[in-house]
Amino acid sequence: MKAVVIGKPSGATMEMIMGVYPRHKALVDKFVALGEVIGIGPFSDLGNMAIFRTREAAEAFAKEDPFKLEGIVKSYTIRDWNDTML
Repeated sequence: MKAVVIGKPSGATMEMIMGVYPRHKALVDKFVALGEVIGIGPFSDLGNMAIFRTREAAEAFAKEDPFKLEGIVKSYTIRDWNDTML
């Protein structure tokens, strides 16, 4: 079972997002290096989504992410996901 983290946009401007992005990217890179991230990226409404190999990794990411800690993302929802394409 994988886990999907869905971020609800806070209404932050692109300028605000880019100000926090380097810290967010450093965290993403950490989880990628650990082999935990399957896919990650933004939606057109400036929300975002990431797919993790485990719920534990998804929860750790959501807890540490500067986008959430600094108000770029209003909230995160974590959903368990059964990838049937494997």
